[in-house]
Amino acid sequence: MTTDTAASFAAPRPQAGLLGWLEGKASWIALGLIGLLLPLLDDSYIGVIAQRAYIYWVLSAGLNLVVGYAGQIAIGWVSMLTLGAYTTAALAAGRVGPEWPAYLALAAGGVMGAIFGVIVGLPALRLRTFYFAMTTLGFATIVTQVALAWKDVTGGGVGTPGPVFPWPFDPGWGFYYFCFLLAALATWITANIGSSRYGRALVAIRDAEVAAEASGIAKPRLLMLIFLLAGALGGVAGGLFAALQSYITPDAFTFEMSVLFFIAILIGGRGSILGPALGTIILTALPEFAAPLVQWSTFLYAALLLVIVLLIPGGIADLLDFKNRRPLEQHREIVPRPELLPRVLDRSAPSTISLKNISLHFGGVRAIDGLDLEIRSGEVHGLIGPNGSGKTTTLNVISGYYRPSSGTMTLGGAELPFEQPYRRAEYRIARTFQTPRLVGAASVLDNVMIGGTVHGQASFSEAMLSLPRHRRDEKHLEQAAMQALATVGLETLAGVRADRLQHSELRFMEIARALMLRPAFLMLDEPAAGLSAEEIRRLGALIVAISRAGTGVLLVEHHADLIFDICDRVTVLNLGKELAAGTPAEIRSHREVVSAYLGA
Repeated sequence: MTTDTAASFAAPRPQAGLLGWLEGKASWIALGLIGLLLPLLDDSYIGVIAQRAYIYWVLSAGLNLVVGYAGQIAIGWVSMLTLGAYTTAALAAGRVGPEWPAYLALAAGGVMGAIFGVIVGLPALRLRTFYFAMTTLGFATIVTQVALAWKDVTGGGVGTPGPVFPWPFDPGWGFYYFCFLLAALATWITANIGSSRYGRALVAIRDAEVAAEASGIAKPRLLMLIFLLAGALGGVAGGLFAALQSYITPDAFTFEMSVLFFIAILIGGRGSILGPALGTIILTALPEFAAPLVQWSTFLYAALLLVIVLLIPGGIADLLDFKNRRPLEQHREIVPRPELLPRVLDRSAPSTISLKNISLHFGGVRAIDGLDLEIRSGEVHGLIGPNGSGKTTTLNVISGYYRPSSGTMTLGGAELPFEQPYRRAEYRIARTFQTPRLVGAASVLDNVMIGGTVHGQASFSEAMLSLPRHRRDEKHLEQAAMQALATVGLETLAGVRADRLQHSELRFMEIARALMLRPAFLMLDEPAAGLSAEEIRRLGALIVAISRAGTGVLLVEHHADLIFDICDRVTVLNLGKELAAGTPAEIRSHREVVSAYLGA
């Protein structure tokens, strides 16, 4: 490897020098300066509006990870604001035992939000889309009804006074700076998560869940961590809200407020921190400067959302993404460099994946019927057959997505469990898919880094606080991703959004993502589909090089020439059964294979 190539691997994410840095930081610097200098206006009314915007953003920053990154439709997150507000107010007022210091009561509000954030998030592991949305709305209604009924603690319909924070964050501009600092802290924390392997994993779950599982991402644990953080931020926001209101009643926590939080994130743009922050500020300030429109707020929010969806589907974040409006080079060629594979793959001891008498039935349909198959290290094993013959189903069984009706599967003689597909990454079994599974709004580099999620060592807390081990993880993952992209010939496109790539480039990008796992076995599902003849030739050379580096490759493909050119062994399926198995030469001359699949 040349020095230049090695240096390119170690380089930071592609940026356009000072301009690229300004594109990423200028908006935050401007918002920070405005926030710090706003008290110079000495306008208490504007100060109150700004405090409200900061408080709402503390909640929305956490909700943004749930909605914008993880893709969960959590409309009733105002419940966390309610819980935090009443917890803080009741403890500070001495309604539950002795009076608590206001700051300690605020921390308790955050803890209460974290606990119930997890409780509310549990249904997300089973419920999807609008079913989960109804669950969050139902919980918000329950919280409001409890606040009305529990008069000894909440004051019922009469309400209860909010906490008063002592110096240095006493009411007025002191409290303003307290809200500003907590909003900045919430922004920093969520931005750290968003740009970490945890944030990339969330977006992968949102846009390409099966690819996330194939990369070893465990959805339940990650979602619970995110709901915990989002609930805590919502609880803290509630305590601040109670202090700002001075006196809180259940009718302060309206459905319109829930809609505001949710729509602010959608118009801001999914997978962005800055966009939803600006969306929250705009939707908070707009009714204050257009008071006659307050009674139409729900209608205006819905109309604004419709305009954004129709005209700017990516929201404010897309408007600010100047980098991805630059035209790409035309007539691009993919030139893989298989000689770089030793830096990408780990050569491990030879092993074999063995399937014995595997059967899988879907009702009365036998998708796989008594299949025996061996995938050996250092070989390319082709799996061919007519459409519906069970090829992709076989890959799904090996990948852990399907549990067969009968049969066993072993890796190196040890039984391989069928459930929990994300655990396949522990065995270094990687795969690609018939249709490229990509995170379109993320860069090519981020898409490939998703494949190395399991190699990170830093905990969620370390990523949240950007501690040294997290920063080392990110550096190593980035270097490995650049190596994988250079190997498949896409390193020059590392900083480009994945949805701007050509179909053939997406095929090679998926292979780069699979290589991030340093796989002992690689399952390729029709990787040559949609490629030109020259691209297929280069793909074949890359696959052979991967196998010769010690990786066992199972290749499902309809391009018979590719199969016969590069495979060491071939298995032919028909109606879920093995029709023939042997060397490419043996399969070419097999009468039943020619009749059923290859043609005359």
